[in-house]
Amino acid sequence: MSQFNLPTETVELPSKGLLYPESSPLSSGTIEMKYMTAKEEDILTNTNYLTNGTAIDRLLKSLIVDKKINYNELLLGDKNAIMLAARILSYGKDYNITLNNEICTVDLSKLTPKSFKEDLIVDRKNEFPFTLPKSKNTVTFKLLSQQDEINIGEEIQGLKKLDKESNAEGSTRLKYIITSVNGSKESSEIRNFVDNYLLAQDARELRKYYSEVAPDIDFKADIETSAGVKEDVDVPIGLNFFWPDLSL
Repeated sequence: MSQFNLPTETVELPSKGLLYPESSPLSSGTIEMKYMTAKEEDILTNTNYLTNGTAIDRLLKSLIVDKKINYNELLLGDKNAIMLAARILSYGKDYNITLNNEICTVDLSKLTPKSFKEDLIVDRKNEFPFTLPKSKNTVTFKLLSQQDEINIGEEIQGLKKLDKESNAEGSTRLKYIITSVNGSKESSEIRNFVDNYLLAQDARELRKYYSEVAPDIDFKADIETSAGVKEDVDVPIGLNFFWPDLSL
């Protein structure tokens, strides 16, 4: 059988691999990814995958060279890094967004990992302490993985089947983030605490601290409009991120 060359690139993970066990291939802090082929483009145009929202995850799994890597183990910030790399490798660094009714181009290659509190990581453990400033209750929390994101999505869908007006995404996400309350790791106690005792002010501060702790890509970019005005904007990940031929 003929052998063909397929170029690959090494992607650095924002977490630097510090939050994965040493036994995990992700502990190296890098992932080798191949360039997109016709097979991967078929994934992006598969109507079933588009309908059930799995197209991008299936694409990223296919592009990861080391099949020993457990994709669902990826922290969400690291997943963002490989998603960004996949877009650049597949369709280039230029990404058009609409700003003030004007189409502007973002150079995706200039988006870099944000700084995070890696000094808080102890023995690669994905768990961090936090004292809620208003109530003074103490919690520990973890950074969400792709598997957590799947579980959260399934739980939210289940709640909507029971109540179509349900909008419990914020509280559901907190139930997965928080790993203990005042020393108790009982899931029932954590859920009871979030539903009935977690003050809105404390929840906001926890989310803010979570963002400071979590490794991720900084999706802020400096955009200059045709009028010469420079703006610091959050780059939106729209449909044309992986489907650049779509009209804005």
